Amino acid sequence: MSVETGKDKSARRGMLQELRYYLKSQSTSVPRYIVEQALMTLLGGLPSLVGVGLRGIAYKAILKADGIPVIEHNVRLLCPANIRLGRQVYLDSQVYLHALPGGIVIGDGTSLMHGTTFHVFNYRSLPHAGIFVGRNCFFGEYTCIRGQGGVRIGDGVYTGTQVQIAAVNHVYADPDKFIKDQGITAEGITIEDDVWLGSGVVVVDGVTIGKGCVVGAGAVVTKSLPPYSIAVGVPAKVVKDRRDAEAVRQQVAAQVHYGELENLRSG
Repeated sequence: MSVETGKDKSARRGMLQELRYYLKSQSTSVPRYIVEQALMTLLGGLPSLVGVGLRGIAYKAILKADGIPVIEHNVRLLCPANIRLGRQVYLDSQVYLHALPGGIVIGDGTSLMHGTTFHVFNYRSLPHAGIFVGRNCFFGEYTCIRGQGGVRIGDGVYTGTQVQIAAVNHVYADPDKFIKDQGITAEGITIEDDVWLGSGVVVVDGVTIGKGCVVGAGAVVTKSLPPYSIAVGVPAKVVKDRRDAEAVRQQVAAQVHYGELENLRSG
C-alpha cells in the first residue's frame, strides 16, 4: 500500500480549491448548480418555437423574470440566480450572461442579438460589479459588455455590431512585473437614455455618455461625452450637437422607415 506524501496532499488540496473556485464561478450554490445544469442540458439546445416556449417557462425556476422571456437555443447562463429579465426580453442564440457577483438586470423590451456577451464575473469581489440595462434597448451581434466596475445603461440605447463596453482596466505601471500581477482598476461606465453606438465602438472605463448621444462607427470613447453630442474618431471627439438643426438636416431629409416592432412597443 502506498503512503500519501505531503506533496500528494498538497496537490489534492489544490485540486479541491480549483473545483470550489470553478463551482463558485458557475452558480451560487452546489444544489442550484445541479438544477441549473440539468435544465440547461435538457432544454438549452432545443430549436424552434417549442424550445423557446419550454425555456421561457422552465428557466423561471433558475432566474428572475417578469413574464415569459424569449430565450433562443444555445444561450449560456452562469449564476442565473443573479439574472433578472423584464417583460418581453429577447435573448438570441449564443448569448452569454455571466452574472456573478453583482448580477445582471435587463429591462422590459430589450433585445440581445446573436453572440452578445454580458460578463460580470471577477475574482476580486469588486463592490460595484454588475450590469444594469434599461427598457427597450437593442444590442447588436457580438456586442460585449464587461461589468467589473459596474455598467449602467438607460432606456432606448441601441448598439451596432461588435461594440465593446469595458468597465475595467489593467494596471501596467511597473515594467518589471507582469501586467497580470499588477491588479486592475474599475471605475464604472454610465450610458444615459437614447444613445446610439455605431458598429465597432469601444467605450473604456470611467466614461459617461450623456443622454441622446450618437457615436460613429469605430470610435473609441476615452472621455465623457455631454448630452446630445455626435462624436467620431479615435479617440472620439465631439463634432456636432444633435440640437443644432443644421447638424442633422441632411439625415432628416432622407427617407425614414419604421417597422412593426417599433409600432408594437411604442409608448
